[in-house]
Amino acid sequence: MPVYAWIGVIAIALLVLTGSGLALRAYLYRLVDRRIASFQSDLVTKHCDEVLNIYREMRGWRHDYHNHIQTMKAYRYLEQNDRLDDYLISLDQDLTDVDNLIKSGNVMVDAILNSKLSLAKSRRININAKAVVPGELSLSETDLCVIIGNLLDNAMEACARIENETERFIRIYIDIKRDQLYISVTNTSGGQIKKQSGRYLSSKPGYHGFGLMRIDRLIEKYGGYVKRRDEESAFTTEILLPLK
Repeated sequence: MPVYAWIGVIAIALLVLTGSGLALRAYLYRLVDRRIASFQSDLVTKHCDEVLNIYREMRGWRHDYHNHIQTMKAYRYLEQNDRLDDYLISLDQDLTDVDNLIKSGNVMVDAILNSKLSLAKSRRININAKAVVPGELSLSETDLCVIIGNLLDNAMEACARIENETERFIRIYIDIKRDQLYISVTNTSGGQIKKQSGRYLSSKPGYHGFGLMRIDRLIEKYGGYVKRRDEESAFTTEILLPLK
């Protein structure tokens, strides 16, 4: 066979291999995306169950209010002041836990917010959070919680790289703007965020950024809008999602 013919065969083979490689890569990304989606859906359900349990405990605490009063009166009458003090400390802690809960109006959103922000506080990250979300949404609550969960995971990862704990902060604001749900998350960042072809990359080894991809795909699914800004020592993500 002439040399030029072999060159043609090799060229075709390379095209086939390249095409197969791209197809395989696309398949793997879809596979990983589905597995991540399934895992995150299960996780959101778990968080929701936890917050529902907290709400039940809150209702139970109010129901037991009379019993608490009677118990404290008994300790006082018996002059068991040490036990009374311990009882009051326990009740105060319960009330503090309740007061610190974010109550947005949507149970599933409350679940993911309270779970993630509790984790952030345990990592010495300062939190400023406000959220107002309709109880019923036209978009999937699970998808919304996956978006919020990934945003907060990324924010916590960025804060973890800040050595000075006093400089770590996450600010999250969620509200209704006309017929859209507005989500804004700002966090301290440790240096310049990597970008490739205009897209921000994950700070994790390999820069795969499956979390960022998941956010973008869900926003695209609902015809939403996302804007990311890398400012001085802070990174902000703003999202708009149609409610109708």
